[in-house]
Amino acid sequence: MTTNIISASLIMSPRKRPLVPVSSRRKAVDDYFPFNFLPVECQLHVLSFLNEVDKCSCALVCLSWSCLIRSWKLWRVADYSRRGVFHLGQEGLLVSNREFERWKSWVHHYTHHLISRRASLLTLKASFDLGDRCNNWGDLLSHLLDNVHCRDLSHLDLNWTFTLLEPLDLRVHSSSSSHQDSITKMDQVTSFQELLTKLTHSCPRISKMRLHFDWSDVSVSLLTQFQQLRVLELKYFWVFKGVTPSTLQTLTKSLPNLKSLTLHILVPLRNLGISYTLESLSLEFLDVSPSRGLVFSCLKLPALRELRAKKIVRGITLDRRTRLRIQSRWPCLYNVLREGTPKLQALNNERLLPTWREESYGELSAILEQSCYCVQHLDSWLW
Repeated sequence: MTTNIISASLIMSPRKRPLVPVSSRRKAVDDYFPFNFLPVECQLHVLSFLNEVDKCSCALVCLSWSCLIRSWKLWRVADYSRRGVFHLGQEGLLVSNREFERWKSWVHHYTHHLISRRASLLTLKASFDLGDRCNNWGDLLSHLLDNVHCRDLSHLDLNWTFTLLEPLDLRVHSSSSSHQDSITKMDQVTSFQELLTKLTHSCPRISKMRLHFDWSDVSVSLLTQFQQLRVLELKYFWVFKGVTPSTLQTLTKSLPNLKSLTLHILVPLRNLGISYTLESLSLEFLDVSPSRGLVFSCLKLPALRELRAKKIVRGITLDRRTRLRIQSRWPCLYNVLREGTPKLQALNNERLLPTWREESYGELSAILEQSCYCVQHLDSWLW
């Protein structure tokens, strides 16, 4: 009986755990999470994959992490187009004045944060109406560029015609006349050119640029100073602003390292019938599919490998004689490509046959029907 009681007590008694010193327990935790044993450069590299919000959260973990997060090497991106904690939608979304004021406060705090960290920027993304005299967004961007290290900035994504999350009632001008609209556009262009001038001096190494463009002589001259540009996308600024053939040719000839070019050009009705010449020794990718009425009479692109072009219906009513007189000025895109693009391999995402220069074929003819403006590939584009 006594033996059974002893054995039962042995079974029911809890197993005692040996006491472990606090130092040993801390060492075990360090062994399980070896981040602190990594070299500082490795730690910074790991933290560089976090976004701004997560970096700020990591700064609250401990003192050593807080010191790491303060390193300028972790602040390479200035992204003002990020909605952050607002979770608001795309452009044109109805937002209240209160939400807009919250967003403005976030913009100014974000700018102060980047300056206090002595950020070394590689990327700048922003969407501000530079013609806004009340908020002076151009001054804010200039202040940022003056107080951070931006000599190595390589990527610029700028929409200088529209302020993100601005309520619709704030966008309506006191006067909706065309004269007031012209003044607003002039203010935007002037501020844009001032900012572009600062960028030419502060950020000469930009290699990728995406922005709205006004195609004025001053803006083109400033843009051609970015000699390291490899990827360029120019979007609409004003539908009534035309682009002269000489201006477009000057731009492409003046950028010796340009590899990719995307153009959003709307040819005004008064310029209907004008054709363009494009010349570049380095250009390998050209996308003019977002453009309307952009017709090429000559291409001198010896390195071009891919072209995207699309014929977009303009909805213009013309009589047959006028239409034929306009279209007869334009050469066939097939002949233009055969003479000026010896390395072309793809057209509108379709791989070309090696013998496409010797003779056309069914698939190529179908592509030309969608992209060529000549009389031979006639359709309902103009009427």
